[in-house]
Amino acid sequence: MENEQVILTLAALAQGTRLDVFRILVSAEPEGLAAGEIARRLEVPHNTMSSHLGILSRAGLIRSERFSRSIVYRADLDTLRSVLAFLLKDCCGGRPEICAPLIAELTPCCQSKANADV
Repeated sequence: MENEQVILTLAALAQGTRLDVFRILVSAEPEGLAAGEIARRLEVPHNTMSSHLGILSRAGLIRSERFSRSIVYRADLDTLRSVLAFLLKDCCGGRPEICAPLIAELTPCCQSKANADV
C-alpha cells in the first residue's frame, strides 16, 4: 500500500459520521447493511448518507452490492488490514516488544467472536 492510498483512507475516516458508518459496517460483517438502515441508525438524511458512503467507497473502505431495490454495503476488511499492516510494518524500529501491547489489545476482539462460533 502506498502513502497516498493510506492518506486517502484515513482522511475518509477523519469525519465523525463516516467513522460511525465504518464501525457499524464492521460490526455487521459479513451480511452488511442496506444504505437506508445505516441512515436510520445514525439518524442522517439519505442524501447526506449517500455522500458519506461515496467517500468511503472511493477510499476503498466499503463496497456495495445491489439486491433488487436495495444497495447493501459491507466493510472492506482487506483494506483495513492493509492500512493497519502499513502502519505497523516497521513496528517500533525492529523492536516488536514495543508493539506487543497494541497487538494484544486487537487480538481479543477477534478471538471472542471466533470462540463464540465454536
